[in-house]
Amino acid sequence: MEQDTGTLPPKKTFSEWYNELLWRAEIMDVRYPVKGLYVWYPHGFAMRRAVYGILREIMDREHKEALFPLLIPATEFMKEAEHIKGFEDEVYWVTRGGLSDLDIPLALRPTSETAIYPMYALWIRSHADLPLKIYQVVNSFRYETKHTRPLIRLREITSFKEAHTVHATWEEAEEQVRNAIVLYREFYERLCVPVLVSRRPDWDKFPGADYTIAVDTVMPDGKTLQIGTAHHLGDHFSRTFQIQFEDLSGEQKFAQQTCYGISERSIAALISIHGDDRGLVLPPCVAPVQIVVVPVIVGKRREEILSHAASLAQDLSGVGYRIEVDTRDLRPGAKYYYWEMRGVPLRLEIGPRDIDARAVIAVTRDGEKSALRRENLADQVREVYARFESRLRAKAKERIEAQISRVQSSSDIPAAMETGVAIIPWCGEIGCAEALARLSGGDVLGLLTDSGRVGNKEEQCIICGKPAAPALLGRAY
Repeated sequence: MEQDTGTLPPKKTFSEWYNELLWRAEIMDVRYPVKGLYVWYPHGFAMRRAVYGILREIMDREHKEALFPLLIPATEFMKEAEHIKGFEDEVYWVTRGGLSDLDIPLALRPTSETAIYPMYALWIRSHADLPLKIYQVVNSFRYETKHTRPLIRLREITSFKEAHTVHATWEEAEEQVRNAIVLYREFYERLCVPVLVSRRPDWDKFPGADYTIAVDTVMPDGKTLQIGTAHHLGDHFSRTFQIQFEDLSGEQKFAQQTCYGISERSIAALISIHGDDRGLVLPPCVAPVQIVVVPVIVGKRREEILSHAASLAQDLSGVGYRIEVDTRDLRPGAKYYYWEMRGVPLRLEIGPRDIDARAVIAVTRDGEKSALRRENLADQVREVYARFESRLRAKAKERIEAQISRVQSSSDIPAAMETGVAIIPWCGEIGCAEALARLSGGDVLGLLTDSGRVGNKEEQCIICGKPAAPALLGRAY
Protein backbone atom coordinates (compact mmCIF):
# COMPACT_ATOMS: atom_id res chain seq x y z
CA MET A 1 0.00 0.00 0.00
CA GLU A 2 1.11 3.53 -0.72
CA GLN A 3 2.28 5.85 2.06
CA ASP A 4 0.34 9.10 2.17
CA THR A 5 2.46 12.17 1.54
CA GLY A 6 1.69 15.86 1.74
CA THR A 7 -1.51 17.29 3.13
CA LEU A 8 -5.18 16.95 2.34
CA PRO A 9 -7.02 19.58 0.35
CA PRO A 10 -9.00 21.77 2.78
CA LYS A 11 -12.39 20.36 3.70
CA LYS A 12 -14.11 23.47 2.32
CA THR A 13 -13.26 22.01 -1.12
CA PHE A 14 -15.40 19.05 -0.09
CA SER A 15 -15.35 16.92 -3.24
CA GLU A 16 -11.56 17.07 -3.54
CA TRP A 17 -11.13 16.52 0.19
CA TYR A 18 -13.45 13.50 0.21
CA ASN A 19 -11.84 11.73 -2.75
CA GLU A 20 -8.32 12.35 -1.45
CA LEU A 21 -9.15 11.23 2.07
CA LEU A 22 -10.41 7.84 0.91
CA TRP A 23 -6.95 6.70 -0.16
CA ARG A 24 -4.81 8.74 2.24
CA ALA A 25 -6.70 7.29 5.21
CA GLU A 26 -6.75 3.86 3.51
CA ILE A 27 -10.52 3.50 3.38
CA MET A 28 -11.13 2.62 -0.28
CA ASP A 29 -9.07 2.26 -3.43
CA VAL A 30 -11.01 3.61 -6.39
CA ARG A 31 -8.72 2.19 -9.10
CA TYR A 32 -10.58 -1.09 -9.65
CA PRO A 33 -11.05 -1.48 -13.43
CA VAL A 34 -14.88 -1.45 -13.41
CA LYS A 35 -16.72 1.85 -13.08
CA GLY A 36 -18.62 2.16 -9.82
CA LEU A 37 -16.86 -0.76 -8.06
CA TYR A 38 -14.28 -0.09 -5.36
CA VAL A 39 -11.91 -2.01 -3.07
CA TRP A 40 -11.96 -1.76 0.73
CA TYR A 41 -8.53 -1.36 2.29
CA PRO A 42 -8.07 -3.37 5.52
CA HIS A 43 -8.30 -0.17 7.61
CA GLY A 44 -11.53 0.89 5.89
CA PHE A 45 -12.94 -2.61 6.13
CA ALA A 46 -12.22 -2.69 9.88
CA MET A 47 -14.19 0.55 10.21
CA ARG A 48 -17.00 -0.98 8.14
CA ARG A 49 -17.02 -4.05 10.41
CA ALA A 50 -17.28 -1.86 13.53
CA VAL A 51 -20.11 0.24 12.05
CA TYR A 52 -22.10 -2.80 10.98
CA GLY A 53 -21.37 -4.45 14.32
CA ILE A 54 -23.36 -1.66 15.96
CA LEU A 55 -26.12 -2.01 13.37
CA ARG A 56 -26.30 -5.77 13.89
CA GLU A 57 -26.41 -5.31 17.67
CA ILE A 58 -29.41 -3.00 17.29
CA MET A 59 -31.18 -5.20 14.73
CA ASP A 60 -30.61 -8.42 16.69
CA ARG A 61 -32.81 -7.21 19.55
CA GLU A 62 -35.98 -8.07 17.62
CA HIS A 63 -34.84 -9.43 14.23
CA LYS A 64 -33.14 -12.63 13.06
CA GLU A 65 -30.28 -12.45 10.56
CA ALA A 66 -30.48 -14.67 7.47
CA LEU A 67 -28.95 -14.85 4.01
CA PHE A 68 -30.76 -15.11 0.68
CA PRO A 69 -29.26 -15.73 -2.79
CA LEU A 70 -27.77 -13.03 -4.98
CA LEU A 71 -29.36 -14.40 -8.18
CA ILE A 72 -33.08 -13.88 -8.75
CA PRO A 73 -34.90 -15.74 -11.56
CA ALA A 74 -36.56 -13.42 -14.07
CA THR A 75 -39.82 -15.29 -13.47
CA GLU A 76 -39.84 -14.07 -9.85
CA PHE A 77 -38.32 -10.65 -10.46
CA MET A 78 -40.88 -9.70 -13.13
CA LYS A 79 -43.95 -10.62 -11.05
CA GLU A 80 -44.48 -7.26 -9.34
CA ALA A 81 -45.08 -4.77 -12.18
CA GLU A 82 -44.65 -1.53 -10.21
CA HIS A 83 -41.52 -2.86 -8.53
CA ILE A 84 -39.81 -3.94 -11.75
CA LYS A 85 -40.75 -0.69 -13.44
CA GLY A 86 -38.88 1.16 -10.70
CA PHE A 87 -35.72 -0.88 -11.21
CA GLU A 88 -35.80 -1.94 -14.87
CA ASP A 89 -33.09 0.51 -15.94
CA GLU A 90 -30.74 -0.58 -13.12
CA VAL A 91 -30.74 -4.38 -13.30
CA TYR A 92 -27.73 -6.47 -14.28
CA TRP A 93 -28.82 -9.70 -16.01
CA VAL A 94 -26.92 -12.99 -16.12
CA THR A 95 -27.89 -14.71 -19.37
CA ARG A 96 -25.21 -17.39 -19.74
CA GLY A 97 -23.76 -20.15 -17.57
CA GLY A 98 -20.39 -21.12 -18.97
CA LEU A 99 -20.92 -21.54 -22.71
CA SER A 100 -24.65 -22.19 -22.51
CA ASP A 101 -27.53 -19.72 -22.66
CA LEU A 102 -29.70 -19.90 -19.55
CA ASP A 103 -33.31 -20.98 -19.94
CA ILE A 104 -34.34 -18.28 -17.48
CA PRO A 105 -32.22 -15.10 -17.12
CA LEU A 106 -31.05 -14.33 -13.60
CA ALA A 107 -30.99 -10.83 -12.12
CA LEU A 108 -28.24 -9.69 -9.75
CA ARG A 109 -30.32 -8.35 -6.87
CA PRO A 110 -30.82 -4.59 -6.94
CA THR A 111 -32.84 -5.22 -3.76
CA SER A 112 -34.15 -8.49 -2.38
CA GLU A 113 -37.95 -8.38 -2.19
CA THR A 114 -38.37 -10.73 -5.13
CA ALA A 115 -35.70 -13.10 -3.75
CA ILE A 116 -37.09 -13.25 -0.23
CA TYR A 117 -40.86 -13.20 -0.65
CA PRO A 118 -41.25 -16.51 -2.55
CA MET A 119 -39.66 -18.10 0.52
CA TYR A 120 -41.92 -16.20 2.90
CA ALA A 121 -44.88 -17.69 1.00
CA LEU A 122 -43.55 -21.14 1.95
CA TRP A 123 -42.72 -20.28 5.56
CA ILE A 124 -45.89 -18.47 6.64
CA ARG A 125 -49.07 -20.47 7.19
CA SER A 126 -50.73 -19.22 10.37
CA HIS A 127 -51.16 -16.09 12.47
CA ALA A 128 -48.84 -17.90 14.91
CA ASP A 129 -46.00 -17.39 12.40
CA LEU A 130 -46.38 -13.60 12.67
CA PRO A 131 -44.77 -11.20 13.05
CA LEU A 132 -41.76 -12.38 11.06
CA LYS A 133 -38.73 -10.07 11.25
CA ILE A 134 -35.65 -11.01 9.25
CA TYR A 135 -32.68 -8.99 7.97
CA GLN A 136 -29.55 -9.60 5.96
CA VAL A 137 -26.33 -7.71 5.19
CA VAL A 138 -25.37 -8.33 1.57
CA ASN A 139 -24.04 -6.76 -1.61
CA SER A 140 -26.46 -5.58 -4.27
CA PHE A 141 -25.97 -4.33 -7.81
CA ARG A 142 -27.50 -1.40 -9.67
CA TYR A 143 -26.46 -0.20 -13.09
CA GLU A 144 -25.91 3.38 -12.00
CA THR A 145 -25.73 5.73 -14.99
CA LYS A 146 -25.17 8.95 -13.03
CA HIS A 147 -21.76 10.12 -11.83
CA THR A 148 -20.51 7.42 -9.45
CA ARG A 149 -18.88 8.32 -6.14
CA PRO A 150 -17.32 5.90 -3.61
CA LEU A 151 -19.69 4.95 -0.76
CA ILE A 152 -22.35 7.32 -2.11
CA ARG A 153 -23.37 6.28 -5.63
CA LEU A 154 -22.20 2.81 -6.62
CA ARG A 155 -22.79 -0.02 -9.03
CA GLU A 156 -21.99 -2.55 -6.35
CA ILE A 157 -23.40 -1.67 -2.93
CA THR A 158 -21.13 -3.86 -0.82
CA SER A 159 -22.83 -3.39 2.54
CA PHE A 160 -26.61 -3.31 2.20
CA LYS A 161 -28.52 -4.04 5.42
CA GLU A 162 -32.12 -4.80 4.47
CA ALA A 163 -34.85 -5.91 6.85
CA HIS A 164 -38.10 -7.55 5.67
CA THR A 165 -40.97 -7.97 8.12
CA VAL A 166 -44.43 -9.55 7.84
CA HIS A 167 -47.48 -8.66 9.96
CA ALA A 168 -51.13 -9.55 10.37
CA THR A 169 -52.53 -6.01 10.00
CA TRP A 170 -51.73 -2.77 8.20
CA GLU A 171 -51.53 -0.97 11.54
CA GLU A 172 -49.00 -3.44 12.93
CA ALA A 173 -46.85 -2.92 9.84
CA GLU A 174 -47.15 0.85 10.28
CA GLU A 175 -45.94 0.53 13.86
CA GLN A 176 -42.97 -1.47 12.59
CA VAL A 177 -42.04 1.35 10.20
CA ARG A 178 -42.05 3.74 13.15
CA ASN A 179 -39.93 1.30 15.17
CA ALA A 180 -37.45 1.06 12.29
CA ILE A 181 -36.99 4.84 12.32
CA VAL A 182 -36.42 4.74 16.09
CA LEU A 183 -33.71 2.10 15.56
CA TYR A 184 -32.11 4.16 12.82
CA ARG A 185 -32.11 7.27 15.00
CA GLU A 186 -30.28 5.30 17.69
CA PHE A 187 -27.78 3.96 15.16
CA TYR A 188 -26.88 7.43 13.91
CA GLU A 189 -26.86 8.87 17.43
CA ARG A 190 -24.13 6.35 18.26
CA LEU A 191 -22.21 7.47 15.17
CA CYS A 192 -22.73 11.11 16.30
CA VAL A 193 -24.40 11.86 12.94
CA PRO A 194 -27.45 14.21 13.07
CA VAL A 195 -30.39 13.17 10.86
CA LEU A 196 -33.61 14.56 9.37
CA VAL A 197 -36.58 12.22 8.87
CA SER A 198 -39.19 12.87 6.17
CA ARG A 199 -42.06 11.11 4.43
CA ARG A 200 -41.22 11.00 0.73
CA PRO A 201 -43.78 12.28 -1.80
CA ASP A 202 -45.82 9.58 -3.53
CA TRP A 203 -43.88 10.09 -6.77
CA ASP A 204 -40.61 9.40 -4.95
CA LYS A 205 -41.59 6.43 -2.79
CA PHE A 206 -40.14 2.93 -3.11
CA PRO A 207 -41.65 1.07 -6.09
CA GLY A 208 -44.52 -1.04 -4.76
CA ALA A 209 -44.80 0.68 -1.37
CA ASP A 210 -47.78 2.39 0.27
CA TYR A 211 -45.37 5.03 1.53
CA THR A 212 -41.67 5.63 2.26
CA ILE A 213 -39.99 7.27 5.24
CA ALA A 214 -36.41 8.43 4.63
CA VAL A 215 -33.51 9.40 6.87
CA ASP A 216 -31.19 12.12 5.53
CA THR A 217 -28.20 14.06 6.75
CA VAL A 218 -26.70 17.28 5.41
CA MET A 219 -23.21 16.94 3.99
CA PRO A 220 -20.51 19.63 4.33
CA ASP A 221 -21.23 20.94 0.82
CA GLY A 222 -24.89 21.55 1.73
CA LYS A 223 -26.31 18.61 -0.22
CA THR A 224 -28.48 16.01 1.47
CA LEU A 225 -27.49 12.36 1.61
CA GLN A 226 -30.19 9.73 2.08
CA ILE A 227 -28.75 7.32 4.63
CA GLY A 228 -31.72 5.10 5.43
CA THR A 229 -35.25 4.27 4.29
CA ALA A 230 -38.26 2.43 5.67
CA HIS A 231 -41.18 1.34 3.46
CA HIS A 232 -44.72 0.27 4.30
CA LEU A 233 -45.47 -2.26 1.57
CA GLY A 234 -49.11 -2.95 2.47
CA ASP A 235 -50.25 -6.19 0.80
CA HIS A 236 -48.85 -5.41 -2.67
CA PHE A 237 -46.10 -8.02 -2.52
CA SER A 238 -48.06 -10.53 -0.44
CA ARG A 239 -50.74 -10.65 -3.14
CA THR A 240 -48.12 -11.06 -5.85
CA PHE A 241 -46.22 -13.81 -4.04
CA GLN A 242 -49.21 -15.35 -2.24
CA ILE A 243 -48.01 -14.70 1.29
CA GLN A 244 -51.13 -15.69 3.23
CA PHE A 245 -51.93 -16.76 6.77
CA GLU A 246 -54.88 -18.28 8.57
CA ASP A 247 -56.25 -15.84 11.15
CA LEU A 248 -57.88 -16.69 14.48
CA SER A 249 -61.27 -17.23 12.80
CA GLY A 250 -59.78 -19.64 10.27
CA GLU A 251 -59.97 -17.16 7.36
CA GLN A 252 -57.13 -16.88 4.85
CA LYS A 253 -55.71 -13.34 4.67
CA PHE A 254 -52.92 -11.62 2.81
CA ALA A 255 -50.09 -10.44 5.04
CA GLN A 256 -48.96 -6.82 5.48
CA GLN A 257 -45.25 -6.13 4.98
CA THR A 258 -42.44 -3.64 5.52
CA CYS A 259 -38.85 -3.37 4.43
CA TYR A 260 -36.10 -0.98 5.49
CA GLY A 261 -32.46 -0.55 4.62
CA ILE A 262 -29.14 1.15 5.31
CA SER A 263 -26.07 0.99 3.05
CA GLU A 264 -22.43 2.10 3.25
CA ARG A 265 -23.72 5.63 2.74
CA SER A 266 -23.78 5.51 6.54
CA ILE A 267 -19.98 5.36 6.40
CA ALA A 268 -19.83 8.18 3.84
CA ALA A 269 -21.83 10.31 6.29
CA LEU A 270 -19.60 9.28 9.21
CA ILE A 271 -16.46 10.25 7.30
CA SER A 272 -17.84 13.48 5.89
CA ILE A 273 -19.62 14.87 8.95
CA HIS A 274 -16.69 14.48 11.36
CA GLY A 275 -13.52 14.59 9.23
CA ASP A 276 -11.29 17.67 9.18
CA ASP A 277 -8.33 19.10 7.30
CA ARG A 278 -6.05 16.54 8.96
CA GLY A 279 -8.09 13.47 8.02
CA LEU A 280 -10.60 11.15 9.63
CA VAL A 281 -12.21 11.92 12.98
CA LEU A 282 -13.96 8.83 14.33
CA PRO A 283 -16.09 8.09 17.39
CA PRO A 284 -14.23 5.51 19.52
CA CYS A 285 -16.92 2.85 18.97
CA VAL A 286 -16.13 2.55 15.23
CA ALA A 287 -12.42 3.42 15.10
CA PRO A 288 -10.35 0.45 13.83
CA VAL A 289 -7.59 1.61 16.20
CA GLN A 290 -9.08 3.25 19.29
CA ILE A 291 -5.81 4.13 21.02
CA VAL A 292 -2.28 4.55 19.71
CA VAL A 293 0.60 4.53 22.17
CA VAL A 294 3.58 6.60 21.04
CA PRO A 295 6.79 6.01 23.03
CA VAL A 296 8.83 9.24 23.21
CA ILE A 297 12.38 7.93 23.13
CA VAL A 298 14.87 10.15 24.98
CA GLY A 299 18.45 9.42 25.99
CA LYS A 300 19.50 6.05 27.36
CA ARG A 301 16.10 4.89 28.60
CA ARG A 302 14.90 3.49 25.26
CA GLU A 303 14.24 -0.07 26.43
CA GLU A 304 12.58 1.09 29.63
CA ILE A 305 10.25 3.41 27.68
CA LEU A 306 9.37 0.67 25.17
CA SER A 307 8.68 -1.74 28.02
CA HIS A 308 6.32 0.73 29.72
CA ALA A 309 4.57 1.39 26.41
CA ALA A 310 4.03 -2.34 25.84
CA SER A 311 2.75 -2.80 29.40
CA LEU A 312 0.39 0.15 28.96
CA ALA A 313 -1.00 -1.32 25.73
CA GLN A 314 -1.41 -4.76 27.29
CA ASP A 315 -3.38 -3.34 30.21
CA LEU A 316 -5.77 -1.42 27.93
CA SER A 317 -6.19 -4.16 25.33
CA GLY A 318 -7.00 -6.52 28.19
CA VAL A 319 -10.17 -4.54 28.91
CA GLY A 320 -11.23 -4.53 25.26
CA TYR A 321 -9.64 -1.50 23.60
CA ARG A 322 -8.30 -1.82 20.05
CA ILE A 323 -4.76 -0.52 20.50
CA GLU A 324 -1.46 -0.13 18.63
CA VAL A 325 2.04 0.75 19.84
CA ASP A 326 3.97 2.77 17.26
CA THR A 327 7.63 1.78 17.60
CA ARG A 328 8.65 2.85 14.09
CA ASP A 329 11.88 4.79 13.70
CA LEU A 330 10.12 8.04 12.82
CA ARG A 331 9.91 11.49 14.39
CA PRO A 332 6.96 11.80 16.82
CA GLY A 333 5.35 14.43 14.57
CA ALA A 334 5.31 12.01 11.62
CA LYS A 335 3.64 9.39 13.79
CA TYR A 336 1.04 11.88 15.01
CA TYR A 337 0.22 12.84 11.41
CA TYR A 338 -0.11 9.18 10.38
CA TRP A 339 -2.59 8.26 13.12
CA GLU A 340 -4.54 11.52 12.92
CA MET A 341 -5.14 10.89 9.22
CA ARG A 342 -6.63 7.50 10.12
CA GLY A 343 -8.95 8.93 12.73
CA VAL A 344 -7.55 7.36 15.91
CA PRO A 345 -9.58 8.98 18.73
CA LEU A 346 -6.86 8.93 21.40
CA ARG A 347 -3.07 9.15 21.43
CA LEU A 348 -1.13 8.23 24.57
CA GLU A 349 2.42 9.58 24.77
CA ILE A 350 4.88 8.12 27.25
CA GLY A 351 8.41 9.33 27.89
CA PRO A 352 10.93 9.40 30.77
CA ARG A 353 9.15 12.14 32.74
CA ASP A 354 5.82 10.35 32.42
CA ILE A 355 7.33 7.11 33.68
CA ASP A 356 8.81 8.90 36.69
CA ALA A 357 5.48 10.61 37.41
CA ARG A 358 3.52 7.37 36.89
CA ALA A 359 1.45 9.19 34.29
CA VAL A 360 0.77 9.29 30.58
CA ILE A 361 -0.09 12.22 28.29
CA ALA A 362 -3.46 11.77 26.53
CA VAL A 363 -4.34 13.73 23.38
CA THR A 364 -7.73 13.29 21.73
CA ARG A 365 -8.21 13.57 17.97
CA ASP A 366 -9.82 16.99 18.42
CA GLY A 367 -6.89 18.27 20.48
CA GLU A 368 -7.86 17.96 24.16
CA LYS A 369 -4.65 17.27 26.10
CA SER A 370 -4.46 15.93 29.64
CA ALA A 371 -2.22 13.94 31.99
CA LEU A 372 -3.71 10.62 33.12
CA ARG A 373 -2.56 8.58 36.11
CA ARG A 374 -1.36 5.05 35.47
CA GLU A 375 -3.68 3.79 38.23
CA ASN A 376 -7.23 3.10 36.99
CA LEU A 377 -6.18 4.21 33.51
CA ALA A 378 -9.04 2.41 31.73
CA ASP A 379 -11.64 4.32 33.77
CA GLN A 380 -9.95 7.62 32.92
CA VAL A 381 -9.87 6.71 29.22
CA ARG A 382 -13.62 6.09 29.33
CA GLU A 383 -14.11 9.57 30.79
CA VAL A 384 -11.92 11.12 28.08
CA TYR A 385 -13.89 9.25 25.42
CA ALA A 386 -17.22 10.41 26.88
CA ARG A 387 -16.13 14.06 26.67
CA PHE A 388 -14.75 13.54 23.16
CA GLU A 389 -17.97 11.95 21.89
CA SER A 390 -20.03 14.70 23.49
CA ARG A 391 -17.98 17.37 21.69
CA LEU A 392 -18.14 15.42 18.43
CA ARG A 393 -21.92 15.13 18.64
CA ALA A 394 -22.38 18.78 19.59
CA LYS A 395 -20.09 20.04 16.82
CA ALA A 396 -21.89 17.97 14.17
CA LYS A 397 -25.28 19.15 15.38
CA GLU A 398 -24.19 22.79 15.45
CA ARG A 399 -22.79 22.63 11.90
CA ILE A 400 -25.86 20.96 10.43
CA GLU A 401 -28.23 23.31 12.22
CA ALA A 402 -26.27 26.19 10.68
CA GLN A 403 -26.99 24.68 7.24
CA ILE A 404 -30.76 24.52 7.79
CA SER A 405 -32.87 27.60 7.13
CA ARG A 406 -36.53 27.88 8.09
CA VAL A 407 -38.15 29.81 5.25
CA GLN A 408 -41.62 31.37 5.08
CA SER A 409 -41.22 33.39 1.87
CA SER A 410 -40.41 32.04 -1.58
CA SER A 411 -38.07 34.99 -2.17
CA ASP A 412 -35.80 33.71 0.65
CA ILE A 413 -35.35 30.25 -0.88
CA PRO A 414 -32.32 30.96 -3.16
CA ALA A 415 -30.29 32.41 -0.27
CA ALA A 416 -31.20 29.47 1.97
CA MET A 417 -30.05 26.97 -0.65
CA GLU A 418 -26.63 28.59 -0.86
CA THR A 419 -25.79 27.36 2.63
CA GLY A 420 -27.64 24.05 2.72
CA VAL A 421 -31.29 23.05 2.95
CA ALA A 422 -34.56 24.80 3.69
CA ILE A 423 -37.54 23.80 5.80
CA ILE A 424 -40.63 25.26 4.14
CA PRO A 425 -44.43 24.88 4.51
CA TRP A 426 -45.71 22.71 1.65
CA CYS A 427 -49.20 21.46 0.86
CA GLY A 428 -48.10 18.12 -0.60
CA GLU A 429 -49.18 18.87 -4.19
CA ILE A 430 -46.85 18.05 -7.08
CA GLY A 431 -47.48 21.38 -8.82
CA CYS A 432 -46.17 23.30 -5.81
CA ALA A 433 -43.23 20.88 -5.52
CA GLU A 434 -42.31 21.60 -9.15
CA ALA A 435 -42.51 25.36 -8.50
CA LEU A 436 -40.24 24.93 -5.46
CA ALA A 437 -37.78 22.93 -7.54
CA ARG A 438 -37.56 25.74 -10.08
CA LEU A 439 -36.97 28.31 -7.33
CA SER A 440 -34.37 26.28 -5.47
CA GLY A 441 -32.52 24.18 -8.00
CA GLY A 442 -33.28 21.27 -5.68
CA ASP A 443 -36.27 19.11 -4.79
CA VAL A 444 -38.93 18.75 -2.13
CA LEU A 445 -37.55 15.68 -0.36
CA GLY A 446 -40.58 15.08 1.83
CA LEU A 447 -42.70 16.15 4.79
CA LEU A 448 -40.76 16.18 8.05
CA THR A 449 -41.89 13.52 10.51
CA ASP A 450 -41.47 12.38 14.08
CA SER A 451 -40.61 8.67 13.93
CA GLY A 452 -42.76 8.21 10.83
CA ARG A 453 -45.73 10.43 11.76
CA VAL A 454 -46.28 13.51 9.60
CA GLY A 455 -47.21 16.63 11.55
CA ASN A 456 -50.56 18.39 11.24
CA LYS A 457 -51.02 20.91 8.44
CA GLU A 458 -51.11 24.08 10.53
CA GLU A 459 -49.27 26.47 8.19
CA GLN A 460 -49.91 27.83 4.69
CA CYS A 461 -48.08 26.46 1.64
CA ILE A 462 -45.30 28.81 0.57
CA ILE A 463 -46.54 28.57 -3.04
CA CYS A 464 -50.35 28.23 -3.05
CA GLY A 465 -51.39 29.24 0.46
CA LYS A 466 -53.29 26.00 1.19
CA PRO A 467 -52.87 24.21 4.55
CA ALA A 468 -49.32 22.91 4.76
CA ALA A 469 -46.83 21.03 6.95
CA PRO A 470 -43.04 21.53 7.28
CA ALA A 471 -41.15 19.96 4.37
CA LEU A 472 -37.49 19.49 3.55
CA LEU A 473 -36.22 21.26 0.43
CA GLY A 474 -32.70 20.42 -0.71
CA ARG A 475 -30.25 19.30 -3.34
CA ALA A 476 -29.68 15.57 -2.98
CA TYR A 477 -26.79 13.31 -3.97
